[in-house]
Amino acid sequence: MRCMILVKANHDTENGVMPSEQLLADMGRYNEELVKAGIMLAGEGLHPSARGARVRFDGSQRSVIDGPFAETKELIAGFWLWQVRDLDEAIEWVKRCPNPTGEASEIEIRPLFEAADFGEEFTPELREQEERLRAEIAARQ
Repeated sequence: MRCMILVKANHDTENGVMPSEQLLADMGRYNEELVKAGIMLAGEGLHPSARGARVRFDGSQRSVIDGPFAETKELIAGFWLWQVRDLDEAIEWVKRCPNPTGEASEIEIRPLFEAADFGEEFTPELREQEERLRAEIAARQ
């Protein structure tokens, strides 16, 4: 099972406060554990929402909303992409994570859709296209 691990933003992350050297070292050790265990596929921190944008869709219309975005508790400060056996394994790994903010915070775990989740609507042609695109992406890395 692949899952995305979402580190929630807070006032400090949204104001560009950088993590301490200690937190960077702790996270580095944690990331090493994830890599050695064969779990971590990717992981990055995100700039504050002030440096981002949203594109709103309304039928065929598109509009751009520049950051910052108001609801800090709903924003993401970073993420990991993991390959785990199941949700329980992901939970156990998250419980080992250094506290990313040093204060009360949450880390969200969201399973990714896999081809089998889409049923018959995901035709053999669409599956082939998906596999081809994944191979192209892997070849670029």
